[in-house]
Amino acid sequence: MEEASLAYGVYDDLDQMKHTLSLIKAVQIKHVLNDAENIVADFECEALRVVNTYGGFSRKVRHFFSTSNPLVYHLRMAHQLKDLIKKLDKVTSDRQKFGLQINDVDTRVVHRRELTDSHVTDSEVIGRDYDKQKILKLLLKDESLSIVPIVGIGGLGKTTLAKLIFNDESKIWVCVSEDFELRNLLVKILSSALNSTQEMYKNLEMQQLKNHLRDTLAGQKFLLVLDDV
Repeated sequence: MEEASLAYGVYDDLDQMKHTLSLIKAVQIKHVLNDAENIVADFECEALRVVNTYGGFSRKVRHFFSTSNPLVYHLRMAHQLKDLIKKLDKVTSDRQKFGLQINDVDTRVVHRRELTDSHVTDSEVIGRDYDKQKILKLLLKDESLSIVPIVGIGGLGKTTLAKLIFNDESKIWVCVSEDFELRNLLVKILSSALNSTQEMYKNLEMQQLKNHLRDTLAGQKFLLVLDDV
């Protein structure tokens, strides 16, 4: 009887172990996806830097992929991509080894994120002065339009850093919700820029909103923060 109970308990232990392994693999996959997103963001930032620095579009593209572009950056990206491919191969191999299943996820389900605002307290910020000043220096250069993406895994402090910069000078803060709609975004930008209520613009057509926004911001230097994009 004792041996039978022990044998039966093995199945429970196996189920528990499979469940634990599934959770571990889910975390590993999330980390790999975060790495992939960071590599893509890095590449896009470098491409944007080149586009803002050099001439016509065809010339920009030729320069970006030419040998005159810094070799160090190319090598670094190549190594990062190679490491990422190894991680993906390991995740796939482990899934097959342990018989873990990939469950279909209904992409129509929207997981709501908490909307953010521009308020920040001193207790939320530790050792961000250098990063803040570095980004402000980039934004205040007398050059063309500056776009500075702040990327990283969740909980790293990206929004807090953006708040510090936002609260330093003239600015517009907009939290982009998951159910993105361009008209609502324009209304939020206008109400933030003019310190007014969104109700003032609810009856305006799309073209009217665009014209109003263009007239409001024309000739001015400002910082626009689009959080949670």
